[in-house]
Amino acid sequence: MGADVYDPETISITPAAEAHVRRQLLRHGADALILGISESGCNGYMYELEWLGERVDDDPAGLKRFDFGGVTICVADEHWALVRGTEIDYVTEGLNSALRFNNPNAVSECGCGESFAIK
Repeated sequence: MGADVYDPETISITPAAEAHVRRQLLRHGADALILGISESGCNGYMYELEWLGERVDDDPAGLKRFDFGGVTICVADEHWALVRGTEIDYVTEGLNSALRFNNPNAVSECGCGESFAIK
């Protein structure tokens, strides 16, 4: 049994999620994935994903940039406090596959895992 260790200064991505995001970047002709948050859902906040089609410079204005072996994920500065330390995973359950966000800032999630609440 191991303990999950979250680094609050970054986000992380599992190998399965990295491979999935890499495939989707190619499919969408995008250079990066933007992980965002909106106030919505049954628990207060929902994750939003957006494909960034233009080249991401080394210091994108208003975005924190994280590189994982050729996969770039950006988080808007205003959403950072809600997702810091999050691990992005890609899971398959039965016939369904999806990205899952293991967010240490969330105190609860809805049953489908698409919305979450913060303290």
